[in-house]
Parts: sequence; C-alpha cells; structure tokens
Amino acid sequence: MKFVDEYRSEADARKMLQVIRRTVTRPWVIMEICGGQTHTLLRSGIDQMLPEMVTLVHGPGCPVCVTPLEMIDRAIAIAQRPGTIFTSFGDMMRVPGSKLDLLSVKARGGDVRMVYSPLDALRLAVENPSREVVFFAVGFETTAPANAMAVHEARRRGVGNFSILSSHVLVPPAMEAILSSPDNLVQGFLAAGHVCTVMGYRQYEPIAEKYRIPVVVTGFEPLDLLQGLQMVLAALEEGRHGVENQYSRSVTRDGNLPAQKVLSEVFEVCDRPWRGIGVIPMSGYRLSAAYAGFDASRRFEVEGIRTEEPAVCIAGEIMQGRKRPSACEAFGKECTPEHPLGAPMVSTEGACSAYHQYHRS
Repeated sequence: MKFVDEYRSEADARKMLQVIRRTVTRPWVIMEICGGQTHTLLRSGIDQMLPEMVTLVHGPGCPVCVTPLEMIDRAIAIAQRPGTIFTSFGDMMRVPGSKLDLLSVKARGGDVRMVYSPLDALRLAVENPSREVVFFAVGFETTAPANAMAVHEARRRGVGNFSILSSHVLVPPAMEAILSSPDNLVQGFLAAGHVCTVMGYRQYEPIAEKYRIPVVVTGFEPLDLLQGLQMVLAALEEGRHGVENQYSRSVTRDGNLPAQKVLSEVFEVCDRPWRGIGVIPMSGYRLSAAYAGFDASRRFEVEGIRTEEPAVCIAGEIMQGRKRPSACEAFGKECTPEHPLGAPMVSTEGACSAYHQYHRS
C-alpha cells in the first residue's frame, strides 16, 4: 500500500538498525509517549533488536489508560440513568470502573452505544429529542478538535439534549511531571506524531531547553520509529538537546491552526487527575464558560463521585516509565485482557496489553 509499505521495509529496517548500533556507545533510556508507538515497537520486534545499551520505557500516551477510575464511574452512573443514551468510542467499553464497565451496563439494559465520531452522537441527539445523549470525550489533543466541533455545532443548532463527559488530557504537562520527578530515568523522548499534527511542536521546545533533553516528533510505522530512535540517540551521544521532526510528512512546527482555534474557543485548560498518577496541574481540557451548559458532569451532577485506585494495579508506575508491565505481580494472572484489573491491559494502546499480546515477560 503506497505511503505505508515503504515504512515497513525489512531491508531498510536492518540498515537503520546497523546505523543505530554504530551510533550507541553508552547506556540510554528513551521513552516513547504514545501507546500506538508502543504496540508497533513490540509487534515488529524492534524492542528486541536494539542494542542492549538502549532501554525503552513506555509513556502515558494511551488516553484510555490514563482516564481516572472516578471518571469511568461517572460515565457508568450517567449511562445507568433512564432516558439517557450514552455513547463512546469502542475502546472505552471494557475499561473497568470500580464495579462495572460500560458493556456491563449495556448488558443490564442501559442504552450504551458505540459510535465512530462525536457527530454520530450529535445526530442521535437530533433524532431523539426527548432523550439525553451523552458522548464520552476521551483523548489527547488528537481527538479534542472533533469533540470541540461537535459541541460547537450543538450550540449553533440549538441541540439542548446533547452533552459531553470530558476527560481530555494534554501531553506536555505529563512530560514535565515525568522529567521533574526525583526518580526520573528518561533521557530522551519520542513524541507522538498525531498530537503534533494538531498542536505542532513549539510547546515541546521550552521543555527540551529546560531539562536539556532531545525530543523527536515521530510517526507510527517501524521505520518511523527506528529513524526517530536514531535521531534521539545521535543527539544524546553528541550532547545535543532540542526538538527535531522525523514526522515531517504530517507535522509542522505550528500545527493545525484552525483546529487550535476551535479548541481555544470550546475548551479551557484545567488541572486533571490521571489514572494511577494523580493530579497533574493544567494538564486537561474542560468546557469553557460559554459552553458549560454542554458539560455532562454538571448536568447529571456526578462531579462528586470519587474513587480510590486499586493498590494491586501498578499502571501509574508503568505509564511513568518506572516499571515494565511484566513487573506487576498480577500481570497475566489476576489481570488478563479477558479480566483486566486496569485500563492498560484492555486498551488497544495499553502497554500491558502489548506485553501480553506479544509475549513479553
């Protein structure tokens, strides 16, 4: 397939690995932020072909994984209400709350529906004016513009029975939280190309300067990741820091300005709790005052729901690069994709899911 196959060439991958082996002279720890990148690294076996001196750790870039348990419980509380149609992307359906998941609510008679776009949820609201329709708005900066547009359109059209439960999170504050930790091990980052397609990479430049680390904006195919790794490792070996762009076929420094404009109109930045990590200041989006009437958390009065994370799940340590999934005592035993204790085991971008699926022990 054109524009895909050329980034999966085995011969080119072997050449790039040879370049990496010639580049590395000392141990380095690199974090790929995005869960999609984690799955590509493990599925293609790149993690096992790199020099032993290169350690990959897996970041908090799985939006499903970082959605806090209390937000899942709020979603479930809304979905259980009579007269409500609760909609979500499919990746949230099996994420466990403290007692149930959304599929269990559906099995018990709740009207829970999987949609492929927030505009599908808005259409349901138009078609069902006597019912409340809620969309579970989860994701990083990548999915936020489409969700913002759905709210913007609902307001423009006067669709009063539509709302969103926003659990959007932002990448740069999470990077700061990792780098500022006293036990941080990360020396360089592969930044998520799809996030930077929307936001550009200007916001990473102060981080790279402050912590004197290399950050490389990277795509998602095997050769993207190998080239991104080579660029990070070359910078580390040469003592350079700053931001470089491997994913230039999609990303510019300024990003998608129309998308950023609608984000700034519909959302405002707020503190946000991350599952297993805790509250990271100014790391999320909530609806701005002009659009607060579309906030499902307020409309259904579920903001008071608070839930403690289970102690057995070490998802927070995994997503901060402190431990690997296989270090969890429950991994592959009490916690499996069929019976997950935490979101990283059930999400299609979760590190635990990747380790289980690709047999990393």
